[in-house]
Amino acid sequence: MAQTPRATEVVELAALKALAQPRRQQILQELALGGPATAAILARSLRLNTGATSYHLRELARYGFVEETEGQSPRRERWWRAVPADRRFPPRSRQTPEMRLVMDELNHHAYAADVELFERLQRASTTDDFVYSRSEITLTETELGAFFEEYIGLLNRYKRSPDQTPPGARTVHTRLMAFPAPPNPEDAS
Repeated sequence: MAQTPRATEVVELAALKALAQPRRQQILQELALGGPATAAILARSLRLNTGATSYHLRELARYGFVEETEGQSPRRERWWRAVPADRRFPPRSRQTPEMRLVMDELNHHAYAADVELFERLQRASTTDDFVYSRSEITLTETELGAFFEEYIGLLNRYKRSPDQTPPGARTVHTRLMAFPAPPNPEDAS
Protein backbone atom coordinates (compact mmCIF):
# COMPACT_ATOMS: atom_id res chain seq x y z
CA MET A 1 0.00 0.00 0.00
CA ALA A 2 1.07 3.60 -0.57
CA GLN A 3 2.42 5.59 2.36
CA THR A 4 -0.39 7.43 4.15
CA PRO A 5 0.18 11.20 4.16
CA ARG A 6 0.27 12.87 7.56
CA ALA A 7 -2.89 14.80 8.42
CA THR A 8 -2.31 18.54 8.14
CA GLU A 9 -4.79 21.24 9.02
CA VAL A 10 -5.10 24.13 6.58
CA VAL A 11 -5.66 27.17 8.78
CA GLU A 12 -4.13 30.05 6.81
CA LEU A 13 -6.95 32.15 5.36
CA ALA A 14 -4.99 32.90 2.17
CA ALA A 15 -4.43 29.17 1.58
CA LEU A 16 -8.13 28.48 2.10
CA LYS A 17 -8.98 31.24 -0.37
CA ALA A 18 -6.58 29.69 -2.87
CA LEU A 19 -8.41 26.36 -2.53
CA ALA A 20 -11.86 27.94 -2.70
CA GLN A 21 -11.30 29.20 -6.24
CA PRO A 22 -13.33 26.86 -8.54
CA ARG A 23 -10.74 26.68 -11.34
CA ARG A 24 -8.08 25.70 -8.83
CA GLN A 25 -10.30 22.95 -7.50
CA GLN A 26 -10.67 21.68 -11.07
CA ILE A 27 -6.90 21.80 -11.62
CA LEU A 28 -6.22 19.92 -8.38
CA GLN A 29 -8.73 17.23 -9.27
CA GLU A 30 -7.31 16.88 -12.78
CA LEU A 31 -3.78 16.47 -11.40
CA ALA A 32 -4.93 14.04 -8.70
CA LEU A 33 -6.73 11.84 -11.23
CA GLY A 34 -4.63 12.27 -14.36
CA GLY A 35 -1.19 12.65 -12.84
CA PRO A 36 1.44 15.24 -13.69
CA ALA A 37 0.66 17.74 -16.45
CA THR A 38 1.80 21.04 -17.91
CA ALA A 39 -0.27 24.21 -17.85
CA ALA A 40 -0.98 23.70 -21.56
CA ILE A 41 -2.24 20.14 -21.04
CA LEU A 42 -4.46 21.28 -18.17
CA ALA A 43 -5.74 24.25 -20.16
CA ARG A 44 -6.80 21.97 -23.03
CA SER A 45 -8.36 19.41 -20.72
CA LEU A 46 -10.31 21.99 -18.70
CA ARG A 47 -11.00 24.34 -21.61
CA LEU A 48 -9.10 27.19 -19.95
CA ASN A 49 -6.61 29.81 -21.05
CA THR A 50 -2.98 28.64 -20.67
CA GLY A 51 -1.94 31.90 -18.98
CA ALA A 52 -4.74 31.63 -16.43
CA THR A 53 -3.91 27.98 -15.81
CA SER A 54 -0.25 28.89 -15.20
CA TYR A 55 -1.32 31.59 -12.75
CA HIS A 56 -3.59 29.17 -10.85
CA LEU A 57 -0.80 26.58 -10.70
CA ARG A 58 1.61 29.13 -9.22
CA GLU A 59 -0.99 30.13 -6.62
CA LEU A 60 -1.59 26.49 -5.68
CA ALA A 61 2.18 25.95 -5.47
CA ARG A 62 2.55 28.98 -3.19
CA TYR A 63 0.55 27.13 -0.54
CA GLY A 64 2.02 23.67 -1.17
CA PHE A 65 -0.97 22.10 -2.93
CA VAL A 66 0.97 21.41 -6.16
CA GLU A 67 4.66 21.23 -6.99
CA GLU A 68 6.88 21.04 -10.04
CA THR A 69 7.97 17.56 -11.01
CA GLU A 70 10.07 15.85 -13.65
CA GLY A 71 8.84 16.37 -17.20
CA GLN A 72 7.65 13.61 -19.40
CA SER A 73 9.18 14.96 -22.58
CA PRO A 74 12.69 16.03 -23.54
CA ARG A 75 11.51 19.64 -24.09
CA ARG A 76 11.91 22.19 -21.35
CA GLU A 77 8.39 22.38 -19.94
CA ARG A 78 7.09 22.93 -16.43
CA TRP A 79 5.30 19.84 -15.22
CA TRP A 80 3.14 19.95 -12.12
CA ARG A 81 1.74 17.34 -9.77
CA ALA A 82 -0.73 17.44 -6.90
CA VAL A 83 1.03 17.08 -3.56
CA PRO A 84 -0.44 14.03 -1.82
CA ALA A 85 -1.92 15.09 1.50
CA ASP A 86 -4.55 14.39 4.10
CA ARG A 87 -5.79 17.97 4.26
CA ARG A 88 -8.07 18.85 7.12
CA PHE A 89 -9.87 22.09 7.87
CA PRO A 90 -10.51 23.70 11.24
CA PRO A 91 -13.82 22.67 12.79
CA ARG A 92 -16.56 25.27 12.48
CA SER A 93 -16.19 26.21 16.15
CA ARG A 94 -12.60 27.36 15.52
CA GLN A 95 -13.28 29.23 12.29
CA THR A 96 -13.39 33.01 12.23
CA PRO A 97 -16.40 34.61 10.51
CA GLU A 98 -14.24 35.34 7.43
CA MET A 99 -12.90 31.77 7.41
CA ARG A 100 -16.48 30.44 7.55
CA LEU A 101 -17.38 32.44 4.44
CA VAL A 102 -14.38 31.02 2.59
CA MET A 103 -15.10 27.47 3.77
CA ASP A 104 -18.75 27.83 2.74
CA GLU A 105 -17.62 28.90 -0.74
CA LEU A 106 -15.04 26.10 -0.96
CA ASN A 107 -17.59 23.48 0.09
CA HIS A 108 -20.31 24.86 -2.19
CA HIS A 109 -18.11 24.47 -5.27
CA ALA A 110 -16.75 21.10 -4.18
CA TYR A 111 -20.20 19.62 -3.47
CA ALA A 112 -21.63 20.93 -6.74
CA ALA A 113 -18.69 19.48 -8.71
CA ASP A 114 -19.06 16.13 -6.92
CA VAL A 115 -22.78 15.87 -7.67
CA GLU A 116 -22.29 16.92 -11.30
CA LEU A 117 -19.51 14.36 -11.80
CA PHE A 118 -21.51 11.56 -10.15
CA GLU A 119 -24.61 12.27 -12.25
CA ARG A 120 -22.67 12.63 -15.52
CA LEU A 121 -20.70 9.42 -15.06
CA GLN A 122 -23.66 7.44 -13.76
CA ARG A 123 -25.78 8.40 -16.79
CA ALA A 124 -23.02 7.12 -19.10
CA SER A 125 -22.45 3.88 -17.15
CA THR A 126 -23.83 0.43 -17.79
CA THR A 127 -21.90 -1.19 -14.92
CA ASP A 128 -22.64 -1.82 -11.26
CA ASP A 129 -19.80 0.29 -9.90
CA PHE A 130 -21.89 3.25 -8.76
CA VAL A 131 -22.68 2.73 -5.12
CA TYR A 132 -24.66 5.19 -3.08
CA SER A 133 -25.91 5.04 0.45
CA ARG A 134 -27.99 7.24 2.71
CA SER A 135 -28.50 6.45 6.36
CA GLU A 136 -28.87 7.94 9.78
CA ILE A 137 -26.96 7.08 12.93
CA THR A 138 -27.16 8.60 16.39
CA LEU A 139 -23.77 9.84 17.62
CA THR A 140 -22.26 12.24 20.07
CA GLU A 141 -19.84 14.84 18.72
CA THR A 142 -16.94 12.74 20.03
CA GLU A 143 -18.30 9.59 18.38
CA LEU A 144 -18.71 11.45 15.08
CA GLY A 145 -15.05 12.45 15.28
CA ALA A 146 -14.06 8.82 15.87
CA PHE A 147 -16.33 7.67 13.01
CA PHE A 148 -14.65 10.16 10.67
CA GLU A 149 -11.15 9.01 11.66
CA GLU A 150 -12.16 5.36 11.06
CA TYR A 151 -13.51 6.35 7.64
CA ILE A 152 -10.21 8.07 6.75
CA GLY A 153 -8.32 5.02 8.04
CA LEU A 154 -10.42 2.75 5.81
CA LEU A 155 -9.70 4.92 2.77
CA ASN A 156 -5.99 4.91 3.56
CA ARG A 157 -6.01 1.12 3.87
CA TYR A 158 -7.06 0.87 0.22
CA LYS A 159 -4.76 3.55 -1.23
CA ARG A 160 -2.01 2.16 -3.46
CA SER A 161 0.88 3.53 -5.38
CA PRO A 162 0.63 3.14 -9.17
CA ASP A 163 3.14 0.26 -9.18
CA GLN A 164 0.99 -1.67 -6.63
CA THR A 165 -2.30 -1.22 -8.48
CA PRO A 166 -3.66 -4.54 -9.79
CA PRO A 167 -4.87 -4.91 -13.37
CA GLY A 168 -8.45 -3.77 -13.85
CA ALA A 169 -8.40 -1.42 -10.86
CA ARG A 170 -9.89 2.02 -11.45
CA THR A 171 -9.86 5.26 -9.53
CA VAL A 172 -13.01 5.44 -7.42
CA HIS A 173 -14.29 8.75 -6.08
CA THR A 174 -15.41 8.58 -2.46
CA ARG A 175 -17.20 11.29 -0.50
CA LEU A 176 -18.50 11.40 3.05
CA MET A 177 -20.92 14.02 4.26
CA ALA A 178 -22.07 13.88 7.85
CA PHE A 179 -24.22 16.56 9.42
CA PRO A 180 -26.72 16.77 12.25
CA ALA A 181 -30.42 16.48 11.49
CA PRO A 182 -32.51 19.54 12.30
CA PRO A 183 -34.02 19.46 15.78
CA ASN A 184 -37.29 17.62 16.05
CA PRO A 185 -39.99 20.23 16.87
CA GLU A 186 -41.67 17.71 19.18
CA ASP A 187 -38.52 17.55 21.34
CA ALA A 188 -38.76 21.28 22.09
CA SER A 189 -42.03 20.94 24.00
